[in-house]
Amino acid sequence: MSATPKSAVSLRHVLGFPLYFLQIFSGAKSFEKNPLLGSRFLNANNLHVIRVSLAMRMAALRRRRLRSRVSAEQAEAYERDGYIRIDNFLPEAQFAQLLEEMHGSEFERVDMRQGATITRRSMIDDQDLESRPALRQARDNPEFMGLVQYVGSHAGHALVTLQTVLAKANGNPDPQSDLHSDTFHATAKAWLFLTDVGEQDGPFCYVAGSHKMTEQRYAWEKGISTSLDSVENTYSRRGSLRLSPDKLAAMGYPQPTRMVVKANTLIVADTHGFHARCSSPVDTTRIEIYASLRRAPYLPFVAGSLGGLHLGALPYVKKRVNRLVVSGLRRMQKLGLRGCPWHSIGQGKVDEWTHDQ
Repeated sequence: MSATPKSAVSLRHVLGFPLYFLQIFSGAKSFEKNPLLGSRFLNANNLHVIRVSLAMRMAALRRRRLRSRVSAEQAEAYERDGYIRIDNFLPEAQFAQLLEEMHGSEFERVDMRQGATITRRSMIDDQDLESRPALRQARDNPEFMGLVQYVGSHAGHALVTLQTVLAKANGNPDPQSDLHSDTFHATAKAWLFLTDVGEQDGPFCYVAGSHKMTEQRYAWEKGISTSLDSVENTYSRRGSLRLSPDKLAAMGYPQPTRMVVKANTLIVADTHGFHARCSSPVDTTRIEIYASLRRAPYLPFVAGSLGGLHLGALPYVKKRVNRLVVSGLRRMQKLGLRGCPWHSIGQGKVDEWTHDQ
């Protein structure tokens, strides 16, 4: 295959300059896809460091305005660790009914394969929960949403779905098993675990305190942003930075905490901090109500009539957000704008292992 002519690349960059420039002030993170964000000269002069630092300050400002959504103990835990853990989150009777509704139902499902791990999303839009009140009550739990909004530092409505992780032992590497930061600014993910997660079940792990930047980490990230030619990991070049555990101490961080939990435990984490899905020596099935919230990093305000100026807050979107996300990705794939990792596997149980697994 012949290489793309330099003139064509240069012309593309010239034509795309207005968009590349505007992305500096957005949540765009890819050094590889944006020549300004990946510029050795600009990053040597602290473009990446300034973007991170400003995003951290804006998140702290917004989070102060969301302080009433969490307790004093929860705010303290977040500030110290970067995550909040609550055992026995739902009342026992509601949790038991939720499990009965989940195991007794079939859902429309989509799967994504990464290495030997399948991540499954089972649709829980409004139409799916008309006869499943406990599941709907858990999805719409105001404390759950308030915690996600506080950690994510935005009052927008989070994406909430029913998620299953099916991991084969000793298979191809799962990129989510490498310690990584999702992006350069505060973003929240939450897991209300519907199954016990033991030491061998691929538990979530998190580097306590790594949601906060240290001088050593700033220097490390600046080094990556100015030497992309030597960065082999594709995810790191695209702004989701990977690192090995032996580098944590040099940045002033401890080793990861493994989240071995009982069912009905809620964890809400700022995934700007380093985290991973631990690999498992046995085949595992993990089920959770999963939420994610990522918004524009530089807004000085937390919300508005549109829930933080985001389409996900519109009533039409909120009622069918899971399906709209998947269909939107598929449309973008057809247009050649980006790939869609999700493929439909039809109706079925949330924890069913399919024949190709």
